Amino acid sequence: MRAIITVVGKDKVGIIAAISSLLAQNNVNILDISQTIMQGFFTMIMLVDLQGCKLKFSELKNLLIKKGQEIGVDVNMQHEDLFNSLNRI
Repeated sequence: MRAIITVVGKDKVGIIAAISSLLAQNNVNILDISQTIMQGFFTMIMLVDLQGCKLKFSELKNLLIKKGQEIGVDVNMQHEDLFNSLNRI
């Protein structure tokens, strides 16, 4: 299963490291990543493969939200299918 992870917040050192480390610790593979800084705001979107992850989707999502709170950013994770259907034109 694949998922979309979004991260938004004030730019600071270590955002990518914190999120990618949590994913690596849980055997989640980053398939694609895009990030930019717009007038001091950090934005990142990742496509990840959850096949090797031993956690339930909701458990991983909660860990990501908690990590985001610790570093001062908003993190969200959606199933790829849900993301695609919500963003279909």
